[in-house]
Amino acid sequence: MKSLVNACGRCESEPPLQLDHRPNENGRPPNGGRRRRSRRRHNNTGFPQPEAFAQNEAQAPPLLTAAQLEEKNKSELVEIAKEFSIEIAAPAKVKKDEIVLQILAAQQARSGIETASGILDILPEGYGFLRRAGYVIGNEDVYVSQAQIRRADLRRGDRVDATVRRPKEGEKYFGLLRVDRVNEIDIEKMGVRKLFEKGTPIYPNERFKLEVRATQLSTRVIDLFCPIGKGQRALIVSPPKAGKTTLLKNIANSISINHPEAHIIALLVDERPEEVTDMQRTIDGEVVASTFDEHPENHTAVAELTMERAKRLVEMGKDVVILLDSITRLARAYNQVVPNSGRTLSGGLDTASLHKPKRFFGAARKIEEGGSLTIIATALIETGSKMDDIIFEEFKGTGNMELNLTRKLAESRVFPAVDIKRSGTRHEELLLSNEEMRKIWLLRRATAVLNSGDITEIILDKMAQTRTNDEFLASVTKEALSMSRGYEENNGKY
Repeated sequence: MKSLVNACGRCESEPPLQLDHRPNENGRPPNGGRRRRSRRRHNNTGFPQPEAFAQNEAQAPPLLTAAQLEEKNKSELVEIAKEFSIEIAAPAKVKKDEIVLQILAAQQARSGIETASGILDILPEGYGFLRRAGYVIGNEDVYVSQAQIRRADLRRGDRVDATVRRPKEGEKYFGLLRVDRVNEIDIEKMGVRKLFEKGTPIYPNERFKLEVRATQLSTRVIDLFCPIGKGQRALIVSPPKAGKTTLLKNIANSISINHPEAHIIALLVDERPEEVTDMQRTIDGEVVASTFDEHPENHTAVAELTMERAKRLVEMGKDVVILLDSITRLARAYNQVVPNSGRTLSGGLDTASLHKPKRFFGAARKIEEGGSLTIIATALIETGSKMDDIIFEEFKGTGNMELNLTRKLAESRVFPAVDIKRSGTRHEELLLSNEEMRKIWLLRRATAVLNSGDITEIILDKMAQTRTNDEFLASVTKEALSMSRGYEENNGKY
């Protein structure tokens, strides 16, 4: 006791601490002080605690999964249903799948345990949530502790199928009991996962064929004059009301028809709600949106989680396409969120706000080991905002494909309002055949002396008279050759 008292820095004559809250002989704490209170604090955060998970995980009743129930015959399922007080009136007339669904529902109602699926969002503090309402925060999100993330080797953006329990008294969120599947793979079969950042980026060498029907000229023009490859970093430069959103929808539908293996994600940032609904009803793919009435923090959080989800899919060897509308508004959102660095460009744009949008756009790449991430983003120009012009200039040289839309053609109701003369793809020879390259170069050379509007109108007119791009190239080759020779005779060599 003497050594203990000395170690605590108290003199030997001083009475010992009252650790059990009982008074001394005079009925008061020593020296008139207050009783020593417990340092234990109650956790009022509303988060389910990790120790509670460990207990629940050990004591959770052995629930039968849908796969286990499917393996049983109908008579066995009827007996299991009786244990849950489920009456099957005419077992011979009831389908086996219906009995399985009733048993699963009864299990969840009795135990308070259910299955859930969502995108994992890991916060800087180390813990995370399964976003069950898409990529946004919802009331039914599932809390995932840091220990569970580490134990299952989970990463931000993983789609997790798990067994969860309902929140207890004083808790706000569902609690995760067991991870069953990650990215549609059983947790027991998960091998070593490669990192997206460690993949070798190469030039796109496999084309997304966008031509689907003769009347859809926009995708036919893109296929020939600015082809999109798997892993392309494409920028659609457009003034307002030039048809950029319609062009994105046409591209998405063409990819889903010709390349059903590709995973399409449309990311709409700071857009109108009716445009979100229209996109959801038009394209065959995921639509992730943060409308203009949301906070800028929500814009950036949704964009970052979408990017992490795309990386996880690429790590599995899949081809992912992100359609971003628009990168200008995403940069504006980051400009409101990031701390002020003290270095402000004209228009009120902070230099520090461009780093994360550039990192988002720069993630597009073709991975040599397998998989690709294609990003097709729109950039706004001629809006009257100096900030928008600077944002476009910062992103102008970062892409490897650029498609320019013009206000003049749009006002003349010429759609697609593509400036073919200024649009193109870097290393297009990797995406086009030698014969296509020869004919397209010949056509570009023949129309080089014309202004941009005339070139587009001539090509769209000729294209509308043919059913396919091959037929179009065959029909215009001779005409382009004669135009090219006439120019050389009158004006000398090119």
